Amino acid sequence: MNTIEKINNQISENKILIYMKGSPDKPQCGFSQRATQILMACGKEFSFVDILNNPEIRQELPSVSEWPTFPQLFVNGELVGGSDIMMEMYQSGELKELIDSVEL
Repeated sequence: MNTIEKINNQISENKILIYMKGSPDKPQCGFSQRATQILMACGKEFSFVDILNNPEIRQELPSVSEWPTFPQLFVNGELVGGSDIMMEMYQSGELKELIDSVEL
């Protein structure tokens, strides 16, 4: 399986997935920290991929998602965006509504 196939499998197999630097309990950048705090506040389990430990995914994901920066949140196979978009959606209530609609 090549890296793009691996990414596509991860996105399709995980209803709520964030590609980030580090892990939710040890984020390695402020944007990843903020994004995971927002997700935790939404109250549903989510999966993550640490792109620092997966350099091939870090390199290929922007071409798959057509999004250049990290973190990247996917919900039900669709790119939601990065931490700024997540914050805007969280503040408006839209992100919690989206997360609540996910059948795990």
